Amino acid sequence: MLKRRRLPHALSLLSVAMLAASVNAQAQGDAETVMAQTCAACHSSDKEGQYTRIDNQRKTPEGWLMTIARMQVMHGLKISDEDRRTVVKYLADRQGLAPDETEGSRYALERRLNTLETFDSQQFTETCARCHSGARVELQRRPAEEWEHLVHFHLGQWPSLEYQALSRDRDWLPLALNEMVPELAAQLPLETDAWTKWQLADKPQPAGQWRLAGHMPGRGSMSGVMSVEAQGKDVYSLNFEGRYADGTPINGKGQAIVYTGYEWRGDLEIDGTPMRQVFALAGGRLEGRMFETLHDEVGFDISGARIDSGEQALLALQPSFLKSGESAELTLVGTGLGGQPDFGDGVEVEEVLASSATEMRVRVKVADGASGVREVRIGDSDTQSLSLYDRIDSVRVVPDYSVSRIGGNGSSTPKVYGLFDAEAWSAGADGETGTADDYRIGVVPATWRVEPFDERAAEDEDVRFAGTMDAATGRFTPGAAGPNPERRMSTNNAGNLKVIAEVADGERTLSGSGQMIVTVQRWNNPPIP
Repeated sequence: MLKRRRLPHALSLLSVAMLAASVNAQAQGDAETVMAQTCAACHSSDKEGQYTRIDNQRKTPEGWLMTIARMQVMHGLKISDEDRRTVVKYLADRQGLAPDETEGSRYALERRLNTLETFDSQQFTETCARCHSGARVELQRRPAEEWEHLVHFHLGQWPSLEYQALSRDRDWLPLALNEMVPELAAQLPLETDAWTKWQLADKPQPAGQWRLAGHMPGRGSMSGVMSVEAQGKDVYSLNFEGRYADGTPINGKGQAIVYTGYEWRGDLEIDGTPMRQVFALAGGRLEGRMFETLHDEVGFDISGARIDSGEQALLALQPSFLKSGESAELTLVGTGLGGQPDFGDGVEVEEVLASSATEMRVRVKVADGASGVREVRIGDSDTQSLSLYDRIDSVRVVPDYSVSRIGGNGSSTPKVYGLFDAEAWSAGADGETGTADDYRIGVVPATWRVEPFDERAAEDEDVRFAGTMDAATGRFTPGAAGPNPERRMSTNNAGNLKVIAEVADGERTLSGSGQMIVTVQRWNNPPIP
């Protein structure tokens, strides 16, 4: 029911209210004491200490934080920040989600903006995902009775729900209770084999050294080593030392806390900028995102592997594409990188320039006419894709549809930038663009600009007012919040823009375009959108 195809698109995810990673995890007894003092006033418990409603749900750390915040806002719950953190840790560990259960929905936790959700179930889309992300629903588990309670809560809290779009044209409440509740109970039940197995499984050990590789739109690739030291139960200090692909250093320190045995949440200061980490641990691997605290749209996609695991892991190729007939330097990032890399047909290693267990720099020669995608590996490592090409046939702007937001100017919300990459593509063997034979070459340098997306945008002078595009980096800075007396009817600095990337390939210049909506501030910032 809830399987979906994920596309980069215009669902602007709200910023995560991160859990403080600097606080030591509390003992189980402390959490139970806090719950007895704060929760038992409204939630009765049985002889085994099971609380009504509470013990019939499973959620992520952010999900439990939202629950407690709702109790504070709607029911007047009095709880200190420290006690709230204690209860969130306890509930996330005891009633969390297994790694398999968050797969496919982690984009909401990782603050991946401009994600278009699509679901197999049209009913789910119209009933649940029309007001908030479908991921918020998917990132929890309940029995049928609790899903029914959730329906009644929605109608009680938002009485106009039945009169909104996709509700007023149908008998919404009977549909929600009689069709949606059974569907949710079947697809997202409280008891699952995945959760049972995860509770019994050996959990990953975060302490040690991790080799990381990442990419930030508009800035490029980076790699480094993150040293993780235990400071208490599930609490760790972090030290990161790395560099961008162009050699610029990137360093920082911070703390992290691990929930449910694998849900990594970190706070760091990277070169003076506060950043957050939302990772998932799986054995000797780490996957997720590291982004700016005040601008969650600005961040790295991160892959990591434990250096001391003994595993051969190839995390990244920098760059990940080579032109046929040319020699070039290539950096392989990973762990256990001893031995000769296998680049596949058409690529010859001319010289190993430097080699260690975590990084190998080689000079390679690509044969004339070699093209297509090769799967590169070292020994028993997993593979990374290397694209070989003789010419660029098309350029795509990524994301091809995005949302930026005005802000600042004395308002309580910062601006939300637009960040873009230019992807070069080859037409493949058939020589025709736009067919199944096309393959991605990689992210290439581009010259950026914006234009009015349509006639109305031109008439309203959106290019003049909505913001400015950095021609070199592809970062768009939106305009200031608030009415603008220079605009017609003194409206704000919203706009509808076409984002254009121009890429040089020899003497040829190719271009691609996407759409960006520049809109107003986001005032509602739940931990899960």
